[in-house]
Amino acid sequence: MNRSLITPRTLKGFRDYLPAAMIPRERLMQTARETFRRFGFAPIDTPALEYLEVLSGKGSDETDRQLYRFTDNGGREVGMRFDLTVPLARFAAQHIGSLRTPFKRYHIAPVWRGENTQAGRYREFVQCDFDTIGTESVMADIEMVVVIDALMSAIGIERFKIRINNRQVLSGLLEGLGLQDQTVAILRSLDKLPKIGQQAAAEEMIATAGVTADQADAVLRLAECTGTPAAVLAALSDLTGDNATAAAGIERLNQIISGAIAGGARAERLQIDVSIARGLDYYTGVIVETFLDDLPQIGSVCSGGRYDNLAEMFTKQHLPGIGASLGLDRLLTAMQQLEWLPQVATPAAVLVTWFDASRRDDYLMLAANLRRLGLDVELYPEPKKLGVQLKYADERGFEVAVVAGDQEWQAGKVQVKDLKRKIAITTDYQHDRPAELAAVISRILGEAVQPSIASEPVSS
Repeated sequence: MNRSLITPRTLKGFRDYLPAAMIPRERLMQTARETFRRFGFAPIDTPALEYLEVLSGKGSDETDRQLYRFTDNGGREVGMRFDLTVPLARFAAQHIGSLRTPFKRYHIAPVWRGENTQAGRYREFVQCDFDTIGTESVMADIEMVVVIDALMSAIGIERFKIRINNRQVLSGLLEGLGLQDQTVAILRSLDKLPKIGQQAAAEEMIATAGVTADQADAVLRLAECTGTPAAVLAALSDLTGDNATAAAGIERLNQIISGAIAGGARAERLQIDVSIARGLDYYTGVIVETFLDDLPQIGSVCSGGRYDNLAEMFTKQHLPGIGASLGLDRLLTAMQQLEWLPQVATPAAVLVTWFDASRRDDYLMLAANLRRLGLDVELYPEPKKLGVQLKYADERGFEVAVVAGDQEWQAGKVQVKDLKRKIAITTDYQHDRPAELAAVISRILGEAVQPSIASEPVSS
């Protein structure tokens, strides 16, 4: 009976991850976890699906249009989360009684937006969020900046800028211009400034917010303040006059910059950029975006800000929040374009070759002993010619191959091949004394031997 085959394909905006792509993704996520934990953030998880009323109207008109929504089998109106912040607001309102405040969490999980796809942007993507709930203290604002700096450094990126703004500054200017009721529309136009330019942004403000040309010009003059943090703060004070809201925002920016430097962030990485607005409506204070010096056109790779009113939609308790999200897929796309990613298709650094069929258990014990000493080891599954196995090692990006034939086993020796430098080292090996071999391999890898819990060697 003939039957037609289904064409294997993925939906537009969605993708499969082969090992060469998934290995660096997992490494980045692990680095993020380790960094967040170092600052005391605890892990949580929330469902992919939420009641539609939880998600709709919480981000922006654009995110509402991009929201994946449907009626489930039970007749409930549901949506797939478009970020991890709105579910956090619901989560905090529901559980804060047992969590207490301040509550610090991190959450690494996929989100979905039905948006137009482009380089580094998909309809399903992973966010790596960290947030602090329950405090308005500037210390939480400072820590957000310090964590971003520490995270990027831990990933291995040295050349980047953390651009910092405070919506209070623009809010103060708009109060002085009598435009406080048009804040959302003006922010959305301002958010497009880097993409569409000054003239188009001004025209959009006039069309959508009903501002005059002079008012649009005043907003854009504020957004175009550049220079050192001290110079920008002075210029902002001149432009906003004696408005109390703007003055409070400027002072908070000053404290964030000085505090972040005291907390370990490098001063040359910090910029005050009043042009960044962040398209989501729920931000109320400080906002940040992080750009790579070597590829700024990829967009922000770590963004966030303060959202002091988001949880009020779910609870009468005041639960101010602040946090940021690492754009995992965008950052990986940038690192790939910049050729910063190692070309590997295996998470193991060491391949134990097998070409003497009669010695199967010896190879098994050798691999097991190296794993017990903290090395990631793969054992080739068939006793093929050595050349075939070394080709396999090169194709997948192994760094070390361990080779032993019958003569080596009898002599208590093994050969360690450094596959990158194309050199070989012969060393002693016995099943009950594997430490010397592990040390040789670790020196090649530039790693220290880290015995596992079950560290007793395996021997016959």
